[in-house]
Amino acid sequence: MFEELILPLFIGHGNYADGTSLLFYYYDNVFYSSTTLFISTVLSLFNIFLKREQERQQLISEKKSAELQALKTQINPHFIFNTLNNIYSLVYQNSDKALPAIEELGQLLRYSTKDLEKDFITLDKEIGYLDSLIALEKLRIKNPELLNVEKKLIHPKLNISPMLLVPFVENAFKHGDFRNKGFDMKISDNNKILHFYLSNFKKDKMKDSVSGIGIENVRKRLEILYPKKYELNMIETETNFTVDLKIDLKNEEN
Repeated sequence: MFEELILPLFIGHGNYADGTSLLFYYYDNVFYSSTTLFISTVLSLFNIFLKREQERQQLISEKKSAELQALKTQINPHFIFNTLNNIYSLVYQNSDKALPAIEELGQLLRYSTKDLEKDFITLDKEIGYLDSLIALEKLRIKNPELLNVEKKLIHPKLNISPMLLVPFVENAFKHGDFRNKGFDMKISDNNKILHFYLSNFKKDKMKDSVSGIGIENVRKRLEILYPKKYELNMIETETNFTVDLKIDLKNEEN
């Protein structure tokens, strides 16, 4: 309306013919401005949506990070106490095994305080932890030679999230029957695909499932870290518990 009052003063006529009704004037302006209003509204809503989506993704990322940190730091405290008792017994007996056992325990503690803070460590470090764990567990087993371990690593510097394999070994020692029995563990990384296999005998009184909280935590971490890049099969019979895990670690090398 202001435009129609001012233009005639400068150029002698307005945009509309004389006699144009006020209703038509408003209708015409609304019609031609609707496209601009629509586009600006859509852009404004899109910006709001984009900002909220970025905030949502950030919250998801922070939640995953916190969840992963909580899941991977659950080292079995009973194992530490049992190991200290075993080492105490070795020291008391003046056994030659005491000092190597202390060294292996030191390796585990360094792993738990340093490497667990990292998002990824090298595959040989994760397996080195398993070696120390098994070496300490052998102190209490009658026939440690029955623990069969086969390792064939071609790419030891592949990156892996820490504490992914450890809970399976801890589970085997916790629920396994080692009275004149052992287990079979095989680790390989052909084609940069980690293949972890572990099969152990179950204790006679172990009637329920032997997969505990630690293994469930590993399953959750695998879903977060390696979606569609892993296969986890756990087979339980009356006498045995077997874990067969494959993780595609391609593009995970330093």
